[in-house]
Amino acid sequence: MSLISTILVTIVALEALGIMFLEMFGSPTKLAQAFSMPLTYTQLPNAQIAMKNQGLYNGFIGIGLLINRFIFPTNIHYYGSLLFVIFVVIAAVYGALSAKNPKIILMQGTPAILALLALLLFK
Repeated sequence: MSLISTILVTIVALEALGIMFLEMFGSPTKLAQAFSMPLTYTQLPNAQIAMKNQGLYNGFIGIGLLINRFIFPTNIHYYGSLLFVIFVVIAAVYGALSAKNPKIILMQGTPAILALLALLLFK
């Protein structure tokens, strides 16, 4: 993997971990601000449980990318990174469409799309 790909994949991983911490440990006020949701919704116990579960999945993606890139054998860095980055691109597109919030594709999708392009171009 190229240096550019490694940097962009690492950014995607760190962003996923940041989202995980926000979703799992953020206050209802922070969640409402970050995700453009009504505070009354983020204060609901079921919404908090759903956000924590979603955060867990973001954490799996972030840790998966970092372990794949920096711990696993060199011969799987490319394909593992490609797989996880594609997952993030799909999640960003689906999230933007289902939530009717284009900010999702901009904030979460842009780094993943750039990482995907770098992986494909600088293999």
